[in-house]
Amino acid sequence: MTSIDTKQQLISAFCDFLPATAVLFKDEDLHPYECDGLSAYRQIPMIVVLPESINEVQRIIKICHQKNIPVIARGAGTGLSGGALPLADGVLLSLARFKEIINIDPLARTARVQPGVRNLAISEAVKEHGLYYAPDPSSQIACTIGGNVAENSGGVHCLKYGLTVHNILKLDIVTIDGELITIGSEALDSPGYDLLALMTGSEGMLGVIVEVTVKLLPIPEQAKVIMASFDDVFKAGNAVANIISAGIIPAGLEMMDKLAIKAAEDFIHAGYPLDAEAILLCELDGSSIEVNELIPLAEKVLQESGATETRLAKDDIERARFWQGRKSAFPAVGRMAPDYYCMDGTIPRRELANVLKRITDLSKEYDLPVANVFHAGDGNMHPLILYDANIEGELERTEEFGARILEACVEAGGTITGEHGVGMEKIDQMCVQFKSAELSQFHAIKNAFDPDGLLNPGKAVPTLHRCAELGAMHVHHGRLAHPELPRF
Repeated sequence: MTSIDTKQQLISAFCDFLPATAVLFKDEDLHPYECDGLSAYRQIPMIVVLPESINEVQRIIKICHQKNIPVIARGAGTGLSGGALPLADGVLLSLARFKEIINIDPLARTARVQPGVRNLAISEAVKEHGLYYAPDPSSQIACTIGGNVAENSGGVHCLKYGLTVHNILKLDIVTIDGELITIGSEALDSPGYDLLALMTGSEGMLGVIVEVTVKLLPIPEQAKVIMASFDDVFKAGNAVANIISAGIIPAGLEMMDKLAIKAAEDFIHAGYPLDAEAILLCELDGSSIEVNELIPLAEKVLQESGATETRLAKDDIERARFWQGRKSAFPAVGRMAPDYYCMDGTIPRRELANVLKRITDLSKEYDLPVANVFHAGDGNMHPLILYDANIEGELERTEEFGARILEACVEAGGTITGEHGVGMEKIDQMCVQFKSAELSQFHAIKNAFDPDGLLNPGKAVPTLHRCAELGAMHVHHGRLAHPELPRF
């Protein structure tokens, strides 16, 4: 049977229970799904389906399972590691129409939501109860909760309030054979293996998320932000460690270097100092008594760490503007070059200054500018490498530069990703971080959930053969080419 025959059979099978508008198969309808936020790699899927109910998801997956067709689940497509990249012979399962907040329980401080609900929409819906959902990725206005779970997303407030895995209680999952299972519970803990943590960050490789029960927190009585300016980026890095060492746990502790400051200030006019080499945004929240006690302590630590100026946001409007500049850093940097490549490594806080120096040295070596934006409090780095994909070979050089940054993170005792996931972007660096015994266990888990390898194949976990191939080629700085994928 030819691939055309298979495609026609699938279209016919899906149209038996889905409306025609929910089964996309023409090129002009498929192009919007050819990539996620990692736009350097693109692939037109065979078919896109847009179900509206759990039953429809189950039927779609059962058909794909029976016909041995790969399935890639997709949320809003804001991911930055190629985790939602389609396959030419696969079905892309969009959860975009699953956007209902099913139930809010203000007494239990929980909300049951469908995976297509936007991150920010949860906090907006529960604000009237004095509650909010803590994880807040920079893309929270667009990213969806299902994708947040798949990537274990964080955000600027994850230092104090944790990542997605710390803020969910229960998941409803459709397995590769179409069964609906529940993982976790509405209690604070449940018996058995911690499959909730396993599923969070699994990048669509173990099941398709169709419902999420999230924890809600009371909106803090007060929140204040200090902006500290530094004439040396390494002093700013050391100040992060000094804040934590002083026993102060900020709600958010973010860092931006000079290039990122300029980009954000030109874009948002947040009031950032353009003469600073780096700034830290240190937010303290809680009761008014607690915040008012901690603010002068934090200012003292920052000043003793070499801050040339500390500025306390005078009101909530200025506080929001400070954060708007930080959360707009990625699109702001996008105005400075034709393209940028966003990295995502995590290191121990004590190594922040050392790894920053390493990035500076690599930037000079590759002659590519870097704007550094960090969730500095938890060591999650987002170097943005500026380049021009129209220049032949520059994308490959940028990827090699990025790979060396990730390897520097591993050498410093860190990891190759903090919240963006591995996807296909960092799959070769998995071979740097993990040995064959560890990778074998990853494959064993995958096999337990998806023995035929149909859920998001080729992502997150490299094959042992690929790692051996990398080793044989002595590829330590960069990746093997993916000739099957069009590159832009």
